Amino acid sequence: MSIRLEKVSVINYENVLSLQVFEEQNGFVSSPAYALAQAYVYYKTAFPFAIYNDNIIIGFIMFGFYESRHQYTLWNFLIDKQYQNKGYGKEALLQGIQYVKEHFTISELYTGVAIENQTAKHLYEKIGFEKTGLIENGMIEMRLYMN
Repeated sequence: MSIRLEKVSVINYENVLSLQVFEEQNGFVSSPAYALAQAYVYYKTAFPFAIYNDNIIIGFIMFGFYESRHQYTLWNFLIDKQYQNKGYGKEALLQGIQYVKEHFTISELYTGVAIENQTAKHLYEKIGFEKTGLIENGMIEMRLYMN
């Protein structure tokens, strides 16, 4: 396994757009097209990355900064359906968190996870995210304290 993150660019965006999750996961995560539209609109505060295993794009991860809440967030994260359950997600998430630590001075990283998305909740908890108690729009807010 050779996981790395690369900023979404003119070179890789079409491959990012082709990423898909299983049909039952569609309600849990925004499509890459929608996420890249958000990244375009919030270009100053959104940080989108293609996830590679060797030279193959296997996923997408985007961090962002919510100015109104003054929070850094894991905004969008998906591994293509053909590459799920191979440990790639955990490694990509750890690399993304490392990027945030290296580029921003923050003490907490937030994310939201759909109430029904047990797989994502389990992964985030393994990494160290904890539920904050806030549930909003069908999403459970989780927070990772940065060391």
